[in-house]
Amino acid sequence: MCRHLAYLGPAVTLASLVQEPSHSLFEQSWSPRDMRGGGSVNADGFGLGWYVDGNSVRYRRNVPIWTDDNFPELAGSIRSGAVIAAVRNGTDGMPHTESSVSPFKVGNWLFSHNGRLPGYPESTVKLAEQLPVAELLKLDAPVDSALLFALVSNRLRDGITPADAVASVVREVESVAPGSRLNLLLTDGEQIVATSWTHSLRVRQTADSVTVSSEPFGSADWDEVPDRSLLVATATTLQITPMEGRE
Repeated sequence: MCRHLAYLGPAVTLASLVQEPSHSLFEQSWSPRDMRGGGSVNADGFGLGWYVDGNSVRYRRNVPIWTDDNFPELAGSIRSGAVIAAVRNGTDGMPHTESSVSPFKVGNWLFSHNGRLPGYPESTVKLAEQLPVAELLKLDAPVDSALLFALVSNRLRDGITPADAVASVVREVESVAPGSRLNLLLTDGEQIVATSWTHSLRVRQTADSVTVSSEPFGSADWDEVPDRSLLVATATTLQITPMEGRE
């Protein structure tokens, strides 16, 4: 399963989040500590998303993060107050293309998925039927993560709040594909919405920043997000609520 993180706060380099700390996302790509549901390495691509003057920017590759010679210089030179990043462990039978790698993007929304959907794509046909045909044709790639983001994006366009959009998609997917692993990350550069659903998730908060990550990194203290929880945060606020029973 993949590893991912999101950060909001004072502008920092991408390297200070993704590469430099002990057990950083860079290290988690080949030495994760809490991979549930199979897999021991995240070598099927990586992606970074950040914001410049309020506009989202994305860099994705379909190679292991440690093989990209451009990555260290890139990550050390870019600063942002809103970052999302992921390393991918692709599911067997799904394409290993650059377009299959998180973060996925629509407008200023950036999205990552850590997990899998049992029986995909057959198990999610009824959910896919909710989407306009044009949206299905525009999917980045025929992978479960891209479909999840399309479902979330469709709700956002309908005016549903980000928290309710993410929570409703998780509940509906679990109903048609029981046993799904659905750790989702969504940000627009101002807020983070995340779920912990049968996968590890940690959060670190300071007076002016919040970081959400599949696994803790660096020397700071992290709090575990309980399973089946919804996290909503800005740089200065944090709310974690149980998802079961949330309507």
